[in-house]
Formats: sequence, structure tokens, C-alpha cells
Amino acid sequence: MKLLNKKYGIALLAGAACVLGFAPFGFYPISVVALAVLFTLWRNTESPASAAKIGFAFGLGLFCVGIGWLYIAMHDYGDMPSLLALLATFLFAAFWALLPALAGYLQARFKVSNALRLLLVMPAVWVLVEWLRGLLFTGLPWLTLGYAHSDSPLAGYAPVLGVYGVSLVVAVSAGLLSLCAQTLFPRPLWERVRKRGLAVFAALLVLWIGGALFRTIAWTQPQGEPFSVALVQGNIAQDLKFNENALVGTLENYRRLVLQSDARLIVLPETALPLQRHELPENLITQLRDHAKQNGGDVLIGAFVRDDNNHFYNSVFTLGSAEEQLYRKQHLVPFGEFIPLRPVLGWLINEVLNIPMGDLTRGSAQQAPLNVAGQQIAVNICYEDVFGEEIIRALPQATLLVNVTNDAWYGHSYAAEQHNQISQLRALETGRMMLRATNTGVTSIIGADGKVLQKIAQHQEGVLLGMAQGYTGITPYVRWGNAAVLLLLIAMLAYAWLQRKSSPLPPSAPSPASGRGLGRG
Repeated sequence: MKLLNKKYGIALLAGAACVLGFAPFGFYPISVVALAVLFTLWRNTESPASAAKIGFAFGLGLFCVGIGWLYIAMHDYGDMPSLLALLATFLFAAFWALLPALAGYLQARFKVSNALRLLLVMPAVWVLVEWLRGLLFTGLPWLTLGYAHSDSPLAGYAPVLGVYGVSLVVAVSAGLLSLCAQTLFPRPLWERVRKRGLAVFAALLVLWIGGALFRTIAWTQPQGEPFSVALVQGNIAQDLKFNENALVGTLENYRRLVLQSDARLIVLPETALPLQRHELPENLITQLRDHAKQNGGDVLIGAFVRDDNNHFYNSVFTLGSAEEQLYRKQHLVPFGEFIPLRPVLGWLINEVLNIPMGDLTRGSAQQAPLNVAGQQIAVNICYEDVFGEEIIRALPQATLLVNVTNDAWYGHSYAAEQHNQISQLRALETGRMMLRATNTGVTSIIGADGKVLQKIAQHQEGVLLGMAQGYTGITPYVRWGNAAVLLLLIAMLAYAWLQRKSSPLPPSAPSPASGRGLGRG
């Protein structure tokens, strides 16, 4: 029992340490080492129930530390009492920790050799569970391990297999490390190096050098000439954003920031103008439209839109040289933008939390890119860029990606840096630049290779001026989506399962009565 308790503590610490692999810390090797620790604990645990508990402990550490900033949204801006907000954050993390627990249970059901478990079963089950997390209850792909490698050599696999493909290479690397530890520690130094250790290190080198080589491939090609962009960061505090007394100041602030820019494409954050489109002052609309026309381009504006059926949408509309166009957010945030099971849970939003516009309508899953500033722009709003399989719906028609967001809900935490890192993977997967205009940060320009080219400091007002480039072409991930990596995962598990079924049973121990195997008396 003491040994099991020690394993749970190690798993909890490994999960918490894994967060250091993500932004803003960026120590991406830690994510591999942390997962290798988990795999080693699983390798030394035969009971599926114990493996599930170890997986739960790892997940609890990962999610409590990795998304603990939810407390800020619920307490500081949702007016939830501190103890209740702490409990809600813990329960939220504990719920998602059930999935690593499921991974632990499933991998333990494969009675195969340690090598097969570490290199096929554990990596495949881990990534399948990550993919499942991106689907359940509209999905929470946050802290998918592939995101920690936005700036590592392994990011080269993203245009081929997407973020889950990167996660798979991370998981296989962790399995190799665990196998290496198993191979090395019990033996003398020379024998360790001479035997399987070299093969394990060689396999790791192949994986990582392969990723670096993939990063040198230009999967897409520039289209047209570079053009000027201005990404506006209004820095409106969340407790003022929907305050009627601050409304005039908010509108004036964005009017001033737009009019001082001569960029061809100007982008405002999510719900930058915190009114419905039809409520915006007409003189403000006229000034913004005329200024964009004078620049020979357009401005993208975040605001709420109401349709003829009295449905409300979180939207982006355009003003300028092109005709006015509209994008409606399609992937809404549970409890932030709509209320699941409203008859049962509506009280949580209406009485406990204080979230305006808490019940919006989804936009269509298929929306054409916005034809503005000489580009075909695929807009995504806030949390939508977490779902790579949804972003690629607009491709290959789209030449540029734009994300508008408001991470002011999470204060001075590292949520915004994690979010910006997620956008880097979307750029890599699609071979398109990503422009991010945010309320309080991170406002950034991300190249088609996933590298952050420019950004401005968080929690200050500013306009990020830079150049953008449209791209054409298609990456393997855009062509296949997640289907390719899912087929690969299934093949890995199927092979391991067949090995399990076809492996002969170990010989029975000789019975004393038979005398076989016993020494002569």
C-alpha cells in the first residue's frame, strides 16, 4: 500500500511538472520526461485498477496546474465565492483526469511484452484519449501534449498528422525513454550502452531529426504580395467590458486606435464593440468604413449580431472596400456562451455566475472565408482555434487565418500564452499565417511555419503593426484531417492485440510430483 501511495504521489508531481512544457515556460522536453515517468509507473503496475488510479493522479496534477486559471474567471469575474470557485476548479480538473485514468486502465488490459506496451499500446491509448477529450461535451483539447512542442523539432509532424500526430511522437519518445531506463539501470555501464541502449537512443534521434527535417518543407506557397496589417489590443478590463458606464469610452478607444492606422487590414478583438451590430452608432460605422476604404482595405470588427429570428451570435463583421460580410461563431463555449441542459443548469449561469450573453446561437459549420483586403480570410473566434479539424473546413480556399479573442477572463495567468501556442499549431497544420487580435493579449503575428514573428506585451493598450502574406496550397493534414493519425493509432493497437492473442502461454511450472526440472536428490 505504501508503494502504491508513493506511485500516486510521483504521478501527481509528474502531471504537474508536465505543465512546464507548455507556454509560457516552454521547456518542451519536460513533457516527454513527465510522460515517460507515467509510462514507467504503468509498466510496473499489473493491475488495471491501480494503473487507472495512477493515470488519474497524473491527470489531476496536469489539469489542476495547467487550467487552474479557470478560478480567476469564476471568482474574479463570475462573482463566485472563493471556496466554491476553488471547489469547482478542482472538480473540473478531476473530471478530465478521468480520461488519463481510462488510458491507464486500457493499456493494462494488453498483456504483451514491455516493449510493445511502451512503444505501441501506451502511446496509442494516450493519444486516443486526448482525441476523445477533444470531443466530449463539445471538447477540451487544451493541454494536448502536441501543443507543448510548437517550437520543438517535433512540430514538423503537425502539417502531416496534426497536433495529435505530434502528441503521438511525444508519446513514443516517452515510451523509448522508459524502455531505455528499463534497459540501462540494472546492468553495468558498458553492457548498458553496448546492448539495447544504443538502439533506443538511435530511435529517438530518428524521430526528432525526422521532425526537424519536416519543418524544412514548404507545404504551401505564397500568393500575391505581402500587405500591411494592424492588430488592435484595446486592453479593456473584463469588469468594464460590459459595463454601461464604460461603453462610450470603449467605443471611443477603438475608434481612435483604428483611425490612427493606415494598414490595409485592421483587426479588432472578439466583441471589441460590446453591442449588437444594429445598436452601434451609425456615425461610428461610417467613420470606420470610410477610413478602411481610404486605406484600400477593410477592418474586421468583433460584436454581437441578432438575426431576424431574434437569435444572437458572437460574430465578426467587415467594413471597408469590400461589401459588408459576416462570420458567426460556430463552436460555442459551454456555460460561457450557451447553457447545456438549461432547465437543470440554468441557475448556475443566471444566479451564481454573472456572464453576459450566456446563451448564444451557433453559426453554420460551413461558412465561406471573408473576401477582404485581397485575401480569403478564415476567421475563428476565441476558443474555436483549439479545434484543428474545424479550422481546416475553410481550406484550401482560405489564404489567411485570423483569430479574435478575449482572454481577459483569465487575468494575468498563463492562459493567454497557452492560447497563443495553440494558434501556432493551427498555422503549422494549415501552412497559413495566423493573425491574432486580442483584448488583453497575446496579440501576435504567426508565420506559416508556426513561429511567432511579432507580438506585443500583454495587458497594455496597443496596435501591432506588421506585414502578412497570403498562402495557397494544401498540407497533408488539411487533406486527411485527423483520419490519418486515428488509422495509425488503430493499427498500432490492432498489432499489439494480435501479438497478445497469438503469443503462446508461458510454460506451466513443473509440479513437484513429476520430478521434472528438479535437481537430483
